[in-house]
Amino acid sequence: MAQFGDYQHQIYFAGLRGVLPKVPVDYLTLEARASAAMPAAVLNYVQGGCGEELTQRRNADAFAHWGMVPRMLVDSAKRDLTTELFGLTLPSPLFMAPVGVAGLCTQDGHGDLAAARASAETGVPLMQSTLGNDPLEDVVAACGDTPAFFQLYTPRNEELAASLVSRAEAAGYKAIVVTLDTWVTGWRPRDLNAGNFPQLRGAVLENYLTDPVFAELFGKPPRADDPAAVMLWASLFGRVLTWDDLGWLRSLTTLPIVLKGICHPDDARRAADAGMDAIYCSNHGGRQANGGIAAIDMLPDVVEAAGAVPVLFDSGVRSGTDAVKALAMGARMVGVGRPYLYGLALDGADGAAHVLKCILAEADLLMAVNGWPTLAHVRAAGVRRL
Repeated sequence: MAQFGDYQHQIYFAGLRGVLPKVPVDYLTLEARASAAMPAAVLNYVQGGCGEELTQRRNADAFAHWGMVPRMLVDSAKRDLTTELFGLTLPSPLFMAPVGVAGLCTQDGHGDLAAARASAETGVPLMQSTLGNDPLEDVVAACGDTPAFFQLYTPRNEELAASLVSRAEAAGYKAIVVTLDTWVTGWRPRDLNAGNFPQLRGAVLENYLTDPVFAELFGKPPRADDPAAVMLWASLFGRVLTWDDLGWLRSLTTLPIVLKGICHPDDARRAADAGMDAIYCSNHGGRQANGGIAAIDMLPDVVEAAGAVPVLFDSGVRSGTDAVKALAMGARMVGVGRPYLYGLALDGADGAAHVLKCILAEADLLMAVNGWPTLAHVRAAGVRRL
């Protein structure tokens, strides 16, 4: 039986032939190499956070003050990382978090399609952003047999929102993930100092430009190089959602609905009581609000409040060890963002797939060494505050 950890054998045996990994296997080297390869405007958008980026740093650093205790004399020669979500059986609890500029991270400007191909190769689901350089239909098609989820930035125009959701459902996405914390853009000094906001330059707007409702509102076929089309997008982006809107969102689709951005246990409890299908604990990687608590530190309370409702998690995940800690704290699935973007920048779909395989291999081998043959064992072991 193949295990995710076997990926290290491929790397070692390739080394015997003098073949070294084209893309680094560790995050720090990966980040450094990608930083040197990416255009400054894209790099600033990918790496930048809100304010002086305190929350962004806390997200990553906070994993270090959670530790795990191994168990010995347990047969963990075979590990089972399969996960159930929305009636789907997935090979692992990892997913690719939605990133609006993924499309810009490859040299050809089709990073969304490259990410989808990496998803197809690895079995790691892609959560595709509304902001993309390729239509949502093309992206999910490139995912092959691997399920994909669609992340929705809810437009102010209800007909446009309904159109995006219906397109995602018709295309075969398995859930709608509604982002709650981005109806307005947070204060991002790196982008402000560079006067750079990719969407205002016509980038990653393909889902709007290909939408029939958007075209009807514009009055003619919209183009990315038409400032009037871009300004229409800007006028429509970002509906302020309240609890009263959940019924309307539910009316748009029969797909499961996930609420992304839930960090307070009272909000998690209320979302569960409202019948939401999953709760997504995330502070947007520290990109939207500064001065907050690290997302991983808020996860246990959200999981407890959610009860039987599954909790997804992202923000600060850089490694397989980070992912296992989040799983031990009760997350059903764990999302990675920046790492796979760096893989895209260095080697397209192959680079992103390599990064995902490395994260899965590290997680799998950690479970092997620590005596946790299944995710149930991981959760039973839990974590300790250091």
